[in-house]
Amino acid sequence: MAFQLLINLAIGLIWMFLSETYTFVSFLIGFVIGIFLLLLLNRFIPDTFYFNYVVAIWRLILLFIKELFIANIDVLKMVYKPKLDMQPGIIALPTELRSNWEITLLANLITLTPGTLSVDVSSDNRFIYIHAMDLPDVDEVITQIKETFEKAIKDVTR
Repeated sequence: MAFQLLINLAIGLIWMFLSETYTFVSFLIGFVIGIFLLLLLNRFIPDTFYFNYVVAIWRLILLFIKELFIANIDVLKMVYKPKLDMQPGIIALPTELRSNWEITLLANLITLTPGTLSVDVSSDNRFIYIHAMDLPDVDEVITQIKETFEKAIKDVTR
């Protein structure tokens, strides 16, 4: 991945020097040409095309923004109800993530989402313990986290 990025940056610089216009726009044109060249020659390069990771990172960021917005609205609804009928609880989220970086990212995304808090990670890194303000259905919460955040993190890191 880093090798492809370096090649792409080099193509952008070469384009800028060959066109004899030393501006950011000229470099950007060369960078885009480099993306297309790397995409065209992708079958000869053993690595995965690095731009796939860039797209996956943007998807993760947009997913977090969407979940943040939805969670804020849900917490706002809970706060303004005349009668508090929340069912708080702690769940053990089984995770397929293995590296410390992936687990930390998932725990932080969960904590940054209003209404949930990552409390602990098991010693074998197989479970993340989460406190939630409202847990009407534990299985639904686990499925939702696994299908959104965990899947997006796997797309970024693997």
